[in-house]
Amino acid sequence: MVDPDPERPVLPPAPGDAAPAADGPGADGPGVERDAGLLTLPNVITIVRLSCLPLFLWLLFGAEDRAAAAWLLAALGATDWVDGYLARHLHQVSEVGKILDPVADRLLFFVGAGGIVIDGSVPLWFAVVVLVRETLVGVATLVLAGMGARRIDVTWFGKAGTFGLMVAFPLFLASHSDLSWADTAGVLAWVAGIPGLVLSLYAAVLYVPLARRALAEGRADRAAVSA
Repeated sequence: MVDPDPERPVLPPAPGDAAPAADGPGADGPGVERDAGLLTLPNVITIVRLSCLPLFLWLLFGAEDRAAAAWLLAALGATDWVDGYLARHLHQVSEVGKILDPVADRLLFFVGAGGIVIDGSVPLWFAVVVLVRETLVGVATLVLAGMGARRIDVTWFGKAGTFGLMVAFPLFLASHSDLSWADTAGVLAWVAGIPGLVLSLYAAVLYVPLARRALAEGRADRAAVSA
C-alpha cells in the first residue's frame, strides 16, 4: 500500500528565478522536463497494481483462500516503491503518474484493510484507527492542493509507519489462514503493526505545522508569479 502521504502541485517559477536544471531523457531543453505521458513503464506497473485489487477481493471472499490473498496483498505492498523509483530513474515522470501513484497507494490501504476487516482477520479498533488516519490525510491533501499549498515532503516517520502497516495487514490475514506458520504470523503482525501505527500517527501530527507552512509558501509563490 502509494506513501499514502500529502503531495502538492508544482508551481511555475517566479519571474526572474532560475529554472531548475534537468538532464537526461525527458528534458526538452535547459531547465525543462517533458511530461512522459500516459504509456510509461511506471504507469503500467501502477495500473497492474490497481487491477490486482479485485483479484485480492475474489481470493478473500470468492475462493475463500486467505493465504493466497495475504501473499498477493504482501506483494502489492512490497512493490509500492517500484513505480516511483522507475519514474525518477528512467526519466518517465508524468502528470498522470503523479495522480495514479498516490491513488493506488490509498486504494491499497482502503480495499486491503477494508476487506480484512469484513473478513474479521484484523482487530476492528486497529483497522478503524488506520482507516480514519488515511481518510484525514487524503482529505487534507485535496484541501491543501485546492488552496495552492506547496508540496509537503514525506517524512521518515510517515514512510516507516506506512511500511509497518503494509507488513502488518497481510500478516493479520495470514494468521487466520491455514498456513503452517499462522500463529507466528499473528505475533509478527503485532510486532510490525504497533510501531507502524504509532509512527503513522506521529507523522500525521508533524504534518500540521508543515501544512501551515506549505500553505503560506504556496500563497507567497502565487503572489510572486502574479506580481
